[in-house]
Amino acid sequence: MIKQKVLLLGKLPPPYMGPSIATEILLKSSLKDKFELIHLDTKINHKISSFGTLSFGKVFRNISIYFKMISLTQKKKPDIVLIPISQTTMGFLKDSLFILIAKFFGRNVVLQLRGSNFKTWVNKSSSLNKQYVKYILKKTQGVIVLGNNLKHIFADYYTDDKIFVVPNGGDYNFPEKNKTDEVKILYLANLLESKGIEDVFKAIEIVSKKVDVKFLVDVIGSWHNKDEEKRCVAIKDNGNLPINIHLPKGLNEKFQYLADADIFVFPPREPEGHPWSIVEAMAARLPIISTNMGAIIESVIDGENGFIIEPKHPKQIAEKLELLIKNESLRKKMGAAGRNLYLANFTEAKMVEKLTYTFNNIIQK
Repeated sequence: MIKQKVLLLGKLPPPYMGPSIATEILLKSSLKDKFELIHLDTKINHKISSFGTLSFGKVFRNISIYFKMISLTQKKKPDIVLIPISQTTMGFLKDSLFILIAKFFGRNVVLQLRGSNFKTWVNKSSSLNKQYVKYILKKTQGVIVLGNNLKHIFADYYTDDKIFVVPNGGDYNFPEKNKTDEVKILYLANLLESKGIEDVFKAIEIVSKKVDVKFLVDVIGSWHNKDEEKRCVAIKDNGNLPINIHLPKGLNEKFQYLADADIFVFPPREPEGHPWSIVEAMAARLPIISTNMGAIIESVIDGENGFIIEPKHPKQIAEKLELLIKNESLRKKMGAAGRNLYLANFTEAKMVEKLTYTFNNIIQK
């Protein structure tokens, strides 16, 4: 049986961020058993700190990637080209060139939005940019979003049957839990203001003054801003808070931290897609404290497998942490509910099933 060909554009880690993690998982998934996957690595930045900077090397890498795109499209003749799209003017302009190359060679193009800020960006942009976005999207056969409540973002550009929902999904093997007397709280994401890291530190400062139960917080990620790092470290040091800050870990170490944790907290302040860390926390049976950003509320059901709090609200984070720290049975109940929700909707098999449907739908049309 001849497999249909899919040219998949996307960055590979490092750095470890949602889009690069997604590309890596897709390439290793069982999707390769159903389609011939061809990958074009579009990575320009090798460190988070280099995002937003301009250099001759980056310009050269961008140009070389376009030439690789032309070569792959000519030689491989993919049935579908899957292109993640940006939510900034410069980013979309660069992505649009990939779309135009694919269409020049007569390929079907499916876009994928790995965030939720696309519509807000377009609405705030110039009329010329709005027209260009509309022109480019008309050249594509559909778009993939990470949750049902994100379909509205593209309602002005596609009919409903061309907006496909494919949440993040993965399979995880966690090691045995290292039992301790402490309640362990885990934050696992890049240490950015937009991810709510400072709110976590402020919440721990509040909790430390209110609970007698011994607890420990593990914060794992990379700092992006020195001022943000200084503020958070000052909160930790001034309050002598039980927070350990770690650099990003390899998979085995990361999964051990997830296995050892009792509570997961990730309270982003700004739009998200469907964070991989949320999926991992659900798989690890952790109650989750998060915010209503992107598709998070489709995986964190308030009061069932965690709590949804307001962004930029350390006091609310502290209230939910205090409740969970003091109530082991509630932690286990919510963790089990999250695990069941994960198994029903967010495994690798579920993601591959939805992508297969999407690709087949586009090819058959």
